[in-house]
Amino acid sequence: MEPPKVAVVGCGAWGQNLVRNFAHLGALAIACDASPAARQKTAQENRGIKVTDSFESVLQEPGVSAVVIATPSDTHFALAKQSLLAGKHVYVEKPLARDVKQAEELDEIATRENLVLMVGHLLLYHPAVNCLKELIATGELGDLRFIKSDRMNYNFNRQHWSVLWDLAPHDISMMSYLLDCEGADVSRVGGWDTLGDGCVDVAYLDLNFPIPGKVIPGQIRNSWIDPQKLVRLTVNGSLKTAVLNDTQTKNKLTLHSRTPEGRMIVEFPYYSQLEPLLLECEHFLQCLTTGERPRTDANNAYQVVRILADVEKRLSSRPSATQPATTSR
Repeated sequence: MEPPKVAVVGCGAWGQNLVRNFAHLGALAIACDASPAARQKTAQENRGIKVTDSFESVLQEPGVSAVVIATPSDTHFALAKQSLLAGKHVYVEKPLARDVKQAEELDEIATRENLVLMVGHLLLYHPAVNCLKELIATGELGDLRFIKSDRMNYNFNRQHWSVLWDLAPHDISMMSYLLDCEGADVSRVGGWDTLGDGCVDVAYLDLNFPIPGKVIPGQIRNSWIDPQKLVRLTVNGSLKTAVLNDTQTKNKLTLHSRTPEGRMIVEFPYYSQLEPLLLECEHFLQCLTTGERPRTDANNAYQVVRILADVEKRLSSRPSATQPATTSR
């Protein structure tokens, strides 16, 4: 049976990855972008795929069941809303929206129209992340004590008000998923605008993740100005500590423990090597076919937007450009 047909809107660096995967799955019908260069590249690499610069024509295409949105984050809400109102299912890259009211409105429209609304929180489809989730659930790490995520790199293409809107959605969604927690809250936030251009480019969040019987403390550190790329999650347990280093090409996930004699033991759990984005795209198409609710649905995305909207309010009253803005609850 042929998969449902989708249109990818936004064919930039990340959009090209979505184009590639949906084309591989036989689901890509149209690619849409305002840039002539992006359209030309997409057309050359995907023979037989319709290419356009008109979003309106995408919405009017009867053979397209869903719209995949990979445009700058400040356009997500408007494009997703128009797509849903046109009767199209929607996959939108993170973040779903820039405030909680917008996220709620999109969920209400999708529910009312019986449409799938999925958000691109990629790490929830990462085989290593899901392997770690299973290890946590089976008690391999023991009692959880602390969780920390570091995500740092250079970024010269700043399309967000804050590094947190760019990077922290990955961390918040992944940490909440691993801990089965939908009600995390921020206890402290700090941010620095090092270039004086109005963008917070170095920031941290301290969070609390309430789970049955206890609260797990956690921290997120994000940076746009770090010359050494770092994408690392650390989960400390009473028996073992898990480290997920996504910058490594193999053995991304390791478990660390000590023998009674003090000798360090490092284990390398098995996980699938399938591309996370391919698995995410497959899941979206499956939801279109079966009508099931996506793993990264609007509720999952709402929690991320809720936290970041709260953080944005705290950072909006930050001191002078090069001074830290630190607030606590």
